[in-house]
Amino acid sequence: MKDLVWDRILSVGVDEVDDDHRRLLDLFNILNHSVSEGSAPEYLAAVLEELINCTAWHFSHEERLMLKHGYDGLAEHRTEHRDLMQSVRALQQEILQAGSRVADEDLVYLERWLTQHILTDDAKMGAYLSQRM
Repeated sequence: MKDLVWDRILSVGVDEVDDDHRRLLDLFNILNHSVSEGSAPEYLAAVLEELINCTAWHFSHEERLMLKHGYDGLAEHRTEHRDLMQSVRALQQEILQAGSRVADEDLVYLERWLTQHILTDDAKMGAYLSQRM
């Protein structure tokens, strides 16, 4: 699988959110390279855990900004965050319980999980926040 590359299309127009997104893409790429290189399952699990933890922090960061600036879509966005975290934690548990490696289809899922949220929900939030910050 190819790396995720930061591009203007992924920008939500809020520097601190874009910086978070760049970090998440970097972690995804570390995971992607590690899968390609056949890294040990324990290492892959650690990288996936870091990606999940950074995502949880990032979601909290976004929610704080939405609260501060009175974003009307906060409740829906928060629900989307919760659903995304539940789905990725379920994927993580499947991988850990099976004692298996992160598979290519897991990477495809994670890529969609990251980019679709940025391109849809975060783009709307960013348009709002960029007018108020």
